[in-house]
Amino acid sequence: MSYYLGVDAGGSKTYTLIADEHGNIVGAGRSGNGNHQTGAERAERHIRESVEGALGQAGLTREEIAFAYFGLAGADREADFRILRPMIARLGFARHAIACDTMIALRAGTDRRCGVVLICGTGTNSAGVNLQGDFYQCGGFSYLHGDFGGGASLSEEAFRTVIRAWDGREGPTLLTRLVLDDLGYDSVEAMFNDYLDHHRSPPARLAKLLFQAAGRDDEAAKDILRRQGIELGKAAQAVIERLGMAEESFEVVLAGSILTRGEGDFVLRYIREAVQAAAPGASLVRLEDEPVVGALWLAAESNGATLTRQFRERLRAHSGTSFN
Repeated sequence: MSYYLGVDAGGSKTYTLIADEHGNIVGAGRSGNGNHQTGAERAERHIRESVEGALGQAGLTREEIAFAYFGLAGADREADFRILRPMIARLGFARHAIACDTMIALRAGTDRRCGVVLICGTGTNSAGVNLQGDFYQCGGFSYLHGDFGGGASLSEEAFRTVIRAWDGREGPTLLTRLVLDDLGYDSVEAMFNDYLDHHRSPPARLAKLLFQAAGRDDEAAKDILRRQGIELGKAAQAVIERLGMAEESFEVVLAGSILTRGEGDFVLRYIREAVQAAAPGASLVRLEDEPVVGALWLAAESNGATLTRQFRERLRAHSGTSFN
């Protein structure tokens, strides 16, 4: 029996799954932030904890894993891989591969040979692969280096909008009451002073309040989500153009909590418009599986396995309950 191990190490959590050659999940592990760019030692510890948890649950040793595939947030440049190669090698898997987490999300979301993936979770990223196998990544390097949005940034946008409405630079917004209730303050002034005096940062969960306010027709919230959608649409267009995919038929996989759990059409409509303008044959699909499923598929394929429909269906059926 062959066993495959897949890892999705993101900015807020790390997932590991182990499957047998028939697509049955036999082990699962979970830990915290696995992005080395926010702390290499912590990331390595969390990745190891997640892997050890899955191996322990499966009752397997490293030697029994035919191939391990690691989808890692922050695996963007050669400078990153110089850190990640020895980090992952220390985990002790004889046969393994490393890729950016964009690739496992894309693989989990489409069965086609080519496609584009937009990720908007804690941060944002985008990438694509064309029919010739060429890869291009656009973004994923922070606001200073061209990005906008993601849960962390959107929470800051919500927070600062409340401040600006309070001090008179913007009009009233429903976000004020939502943010105060969420953070437990009686007034904006109390919140303002506490955050300023103690150098606090707003929690990423505030991003969901934008969707709640937008659903009640709050213009400030809708404007922030509009910008997020436009920026993601621009990223998709850049990938499509760079890879020469304008005439191809493919899927744009939407991954990350902002795109898969965000309510309404406040972000998606702008992505849809941009994609249709750049590649009329493309369509949007929300990623329904955890991206770690893509890492498992890539592990099996890297070992020379042909993924049967049965393998895919079993993997999808079992993976959804593995972390509950």
